[in-house]
Amino acid sequence: MHLVCAHCFSVNNVPDHRLADQPKCGHCKQSVLAGHPIELSAANFDRFISRNDMPVVVDFWAPWCGPCRSFAPLFAQAAQIESDHFRFAKVDTEAETTLAARFGIRSIPTLAIFRNGQEVNRVSGALPARQFAEWLAQFA
Repeated sequence: MHLVCAHCFSVNNVPDHRLADQPKCGHCKQSVLAGHPIELSAANFDRFISRNDMPVVVDFWAPWCGPCRSFAPLFAQAAQIESDHFRFAKVDTEAETTLAARFGIRSIPTLAIFRNGQEVNRVSGALPARQFAEWLAQFA
């Protein structure tokens, strides 16, 4: 399985049976699976989205958004718990206006799931924990 390092964005080939072993990056030697959401920018977005064989869940958010801030701990917790099934990333739409425009983000938070570089589903709004878990389960 190809996984992009959470730290240096190098692509690593990790056997499926080694995912639970906290694999290290062959380039920077840090953990490939961060266990927390990765901050993405226009500079690294396409590489992270398209080169991960695991589905990537992206939270499009803004610092001034109350629902975004209240959803952030749940998103971070999911990144820890679901690291064997998903990669989790965040895009600050205030700082990354080109990405927000490219994906037509009209309301925040907006959650999108990408598989093989393509968006496969999207939902707007801060989801309650149970509904978020059910939404993720559809794509595991």
